Amino acid sequence: MGEIKVSPDYNWFRSTVPLKKIIVDDDDSKIWSLYDAGPRNIRCPLIFLPPVSGTADVFFRQILALTGWGYRVIALQYPVYWDHLEFCDGFRKLLDHLQLDKVHLFGASLGGFLAQKFAEYTHKSPRVHSLILCNSFSDTSIFNQTWTANSFWLMPSFMLKKIVLGNFSSGPVDPVMADAIDFMVDRLESLGQSELASRLTLNCQNSYVEPHKIRDIPVTIMDVFDQSALSTEAKEEMYKLYPNARRAHLKTGGNFPYLCRSAEVNLYVQIHLLQFHGTKYAAIDPSMVSAEELEVQKGNLSISQEEQ
Repeated sequence: MGEIKVSPDYNWFRSTVPLKKIIVDDDDSKIWSLYDAGPRNIRCPLIFLPPVSGTADVFFRQILALTGWGYRVIALQYPVYWDHLEFCDGFRKLLDHLQLDKVHLFGASLGGFLAQKFAEYTHKSPRVHSLILCNSFSDTSIFNQTWTANSFWLMPSFMLKKIVLGNFSSGPVDPVMADAIDFMVDRLESLGQSELASRLTLNCQNSYVEPHKIRDIPVTIMDVFDQSALSTEAKEEMYKLYPNARRAHLKTGGNFPYLCRSAEVNLYVQIHLLQFHGTKYAAIDPSMVSAEELEVQKGNLSISQEEQ
């Protein structure tokens, strides 16, 4: 039990990357927790947004690998926000505080939905340069919980945890996926009642993404072919919403591929970010990109421009 929590990788991560706490709202109780790793001279980093059950450290395998290759990566944990507008306003203030004009967002499940809502919220003065949406959705009505969304704040912690755990895989899974589920259950246990209630409210509050506002943003949709909390209909809806998106399919990975299939996820993230190498929106330190890679990238850019 708890193999990931005692693994050398996780302990190395916890001992080398500090957890920062930042307040950007007038309300002092709204605290953003984040890991910011990699070269600080990068002004358009990749930011990871967790699912309902996740904390910032669920992306430790992406942080370790991507910073090793020269990327600047930030993983976040949300304060208690009760509606999407409030979240978007708080996230914008956080980016202002970090002096980041534009960012790439990787959102898992609820994190992906919030990433889309933030891109939509800032569409007149864009702050999102690209999106990677992992096991995500575009309309909260798929959970058939919109009628209970306003009562989560009343529920005790154990009840909220039961709701979240109901979406975790219960069938037979391989040992690596079992470790990932154990780790996520442990992370879930660390969340307080208001944190959980507010995230479930954001996850189920009646809302959908307006695609016409974010259609010019490069998108990669990452999903799994095995059992996850997302229905086939929800996945199909995402493909329809983003017909030009790149698709990153993982044969297996369940709800948490970034933990149990991290090598594949990291590769897809690199492929997504490659299109920005050599531009001011690169998330990687230019000195870490080989000249050959840049030439290939420039060649790909000119080919795609000719095709358009």
